[in-house]
Amino acid sequence: MSKRVFMFPGQGSQYIGMGKDFYEAFPEAKEVFELAGEAAKLDVAKLCFEEEDKINQTEYTQIAMLTTEAAILKVLQQQGVTADAAAGLSLGEYAAILAAEVMEPKDVFALIRKRGQYMQNAVPTGGAMAAVLGLDAATIEKVCEDTFGEVFVANYNCPGQIVITGEQSAVDRASESLKEAGAKRVVPLKVSGPFHSPLLQEAGQKLAVALEKVQISEPKIGYLSNVTADYVTDPEKIRSLLPLQVCHSVCWQQTVERLIADGADEFVEIGPGKTLSGFLRKINREIKCSNIDKVEDLKKYVG
Repeated sequence: MSKRVFMFPGQGSQYIGMGKDFYEAFPEAKEVFELAGEAAKLDVAKLCFEEEDKINQTEYTQIAMLTTEAAILKVLQQQGVTADAAAGLSLGEYAAILAAEVMEPKDVFALIRKRGQYMQNAVPTGGAMAAVLGLDAATIEKVCEDTFGEVFVANYNCPGQIVITGEQSAVDRASESLKEAGAKRVVPLKVSGPFHSPLLQEAGQKLAVALEKVQISEPKIGYLSNVTADYVTDPEKIRSLLPLQVCHSVCWQQTVERLIADGADEFVEIGPGKTLSGFLRKINREIKCSNIDKVEDLKKYVG
């Protein structure tokens, strides 16, 4: 029996104009943008379609990406396409929450607006992240340990790609050590903070306070946490894991492997870009994968 997974990307895939064709072609997509705007107290359509100066700032990127993903998801669902499970990378996990009907959409949009602001403001001095290519996890973890708590693994993306994070100078030093240890490349990422590290604990604590006021329900489909790389069904467990996710490694490769082990044989990436589709091919080339970023992708998918 076929088992389909919806997966949702995180920061880095955003671009000006994302979601615009869905917004113009489908009333239900436009409604999602309007609901997100009300919840976030922001003109999200203008942010996604026009404001190039803001789209790459974390506090705006997160609500923009989530709204686009949610709008495409809504249209896909209206077309009768359903999934057995949902997972998302970093902020994409909140789109998975929408797919699994864990929270009301207005609450998710309000939360992700706060999450973006908390993460942006948690480390005013900034920070850095870098993708380490072509080196095994154990070696990368050992180099991070040798920095005495200054550099951390942020993302386990796929075989051959792990992201490190920390203060700029520490990441620079670790990058040189990783090259000496055999990394093919260490690529700096365009981010404004040391995300998914203990340096973001303050943001996680603030998010925990915000989550106290939100109604959380049992997922209607399988929903997996970035922190545990496993299914979560207990609402209170979800409430405790989401703040932790901000300052914990994103276990994306492990999440996909868990889904495949459970019988998932089709993944649909919903949102800007093809980043997760690329990761999937490196995790398991045999698994069917599609991505829906544009209306033409949707038409091709639903036939």
